[in-house]
Amino acid sequence: MTSTVSLHDALIYVMVITSAADSAMTDRELSSMGQVVRTLPVFNGFDENRIIAVAQECGERLQAKNGMNDVLDLIVASVPERMRDTAYAVAVEIAAADLDVQQEELRLLQILRDRLGLDKLTVAAIERSAQARFRTT
Repeated sequence: MTSTVSLHDALIYVMVITSAADSAMTDRELSSMGQVVRTLPVFNGFDENRIIAVAQECGERLQAKNGMNDVLDLIVASVPERMRDTAYAVAVEIAAADLDVQQEELRLLQILRDRLGLDKLTVAAIERSAQARFRTT
């Protein structure tokens, strides 16, 4: 397995594993992935047409023996420390897209924040921000 991928690819991997955590990648989640890539400054310079190819590559890695652990290791190795809060933020964005975060997604978020070494205040701020953005009347 490759020891690192680009930051862009790693962030897409984060979104893919978050979306796939509950075994169903919904249209809302897929739409949110595209919106994240189109709007977040961290994706400046990324060819939006590559999203599907990168997502498929992630899916292939997930199918391998120890796939999830290997993908998580790859994400941690590929995302610089100063960008780890951004990685968690994109995961939360995808989890919140359906307006109903499933237990599997919550567990993945917990694993991801532990692997990324994020502190509780940072995690709480990111999660609270997503709650505010996705709240309905």
